[in-house]
Amino acid sequence: MRKLQIAVIGYNSDKSNSLTDKIAYQVGREIAKADAALICGGLGGVMENACKGAKEHGGLTIGVIPQEDFAYANNFCDIVIASGIGYARDFIVATSADGIIVVGGGVGTLLELCVGYMLKKTIVTIPSTGGPAKIYSGKYLDERKRILILAATDAESAVQLIVKSSKK
Repeated sequence: MRKLQIAVIGYNSDKSNSLTDKIAYQVGREIAKADAALICGGLGGVMENACKGAKEHGGLTIGVIPQEDFAYANNFCDIVIASGIGYARDFIVATSADGIIVVGGGVGTLLELCVGYMLKKTIVTIPSTGGPAKIYSGKYLDERKRILILAATDAESAVQLIVKSSKK
């Protein structure tokens, strides 16, 4: 049986801070505890901290990096997909996930958020982390109302929302 795959999207290393890093780590930990696989963009910041949280709690991590060189991936990725396609890799991350958790973020995060929205993936934000996670929490992205973007107060409830939605 295939593992549930949960994407964690958010700030890269130059935009992350202690709050988002801590929450990203907790999200990774909760994904591992749920026996799901973590998929992300494989670089620093939120991605690295989420991978670290998952790895330190026995989880499986997959990083889809934009570069062609595996060396760009963070040290906590078990599987690295060196896409060589730049930001287009955001489509792979969002498409490959059963659900998406948003921790802070910038324009790259917004791209993944939009792809997930178009594909009607379960999307959960942690608004206290700022960026798109705060801006789009509890909203639809457009008038089509494809899927409501959910809000969670913490890592555990964010992961549980995705786990529950996958069982429907």
